[in-house]
Amino acid sequence: MLRAILIAAVAGWGALALWFQLPWPWPLRALAITAWCALGLLAIVRPARAGRRVPGVVFAVAFVVLLGWWSTLAPSHQRDWADDVARLLEAEVDGSRVTLHNVRNFEWHSETDYTPRWETRSYDLDRLQSADLILSYWMGPQIAHTLVSFGFDDGEQLVFSLEIRKERHERFSAIGGFFRKFEQVMIAADERDIVRTRSNVRGEDVYLYRLRMAPEQLRTLLLGYIDSSADLRRAPQFYNTLTSNCTTIIFRLARHIAPTLPLDYRLLLSGYFARYVHDQGGLVPGHDYAELQALGHINQRAIASDAAADDPLAFSRAIRRGVPGISEDDQTHGE
Repeated sequence: MLRAILIAAVAGWGALALWFQLPWPWPLRALAITAWCALGLLAIVRPARAGRRVPGVVFAVAFVVLLGWWSTLAPSHQRDWADDVARLLEAEVDGSRVTLHNVRNFEWHSETDYTPRWETRSYDLDRLQSADLILSYWMGPQIAHTLVSFGFDDGEQLVFSLEIRKERHERFSAIGGFFRKFEQVMIAADERDIVRTRSNVRGEDVYLYRLRMAPEQLRTLLLGYIDSSADLRRAPQFYNTLTSNCTTIIFRLARHIAPTLPLDYRLLLSGYFARYVHDQGGLVPGHDYAELQALGHINQRAIASDAAADDPLAFSRAIRRGVPGISEDDQTHGE
């Protein structure tokens, strides 16, 4: 029984690897997967007794060949990328002055209709005053995309998000993310781009929470994102749905600040990540999680802010209105 379970697991993994990585038309992929699965089935139903070992041996050899092929798959920066992930972030740090090239500031009219805009922006880290955790739910309560938005004392916000780097013809697949289907990309963006497209254009449920962080911790976290973007620029890396995604990078960077942060299932079920941060004392104190979640739901405020589309900071002010830990003084910055 254990042998059969092991062979079935190997056959299932191999079938998915072939499906997501073989560069053949789907009929040929389906044929290759059928042959692979048939070989695995034969290895299960033909017990390893004298004179009947051939299917198991052939399957083992085929698995070694499959692993050899799998090891040749390498991430790349040289593909036909979708417009919204086409450029890599570049950063120059000079003391407290940070200059970022390729900050994304698209104007989204729909998911497929947008005005591309990549900008160079400069920030003074001495004016950094806040960080907010943003969760956007797109496939049920267990899974969310996580972002961190840094606020400066002039009202400007800068959002970092680790995302899959889709090719022009691709769509996201959570299962494909286990099988080296996508590379990673670090996006730095304006909130009207990367948050508004989720709340106003895609209709995802988006929640915002003020993080409880000292000034030096804010700087460490922001520079951690910049260092991570530089690492990706030097050496492309595969996205992994489980181990290398938008939530695990926040945890990894946070551990530079608080090395004793515990591992938790909510690092995998990212929809519960804000509750994990709350339980670790990382959100503003004096409120239970249910209250923070209810007051942090931004969608109605985000949609209403479109009436002031000519004000570049109106969206950021609107989505923070009434969020615990954000004072009225914070709301007037930049006006």
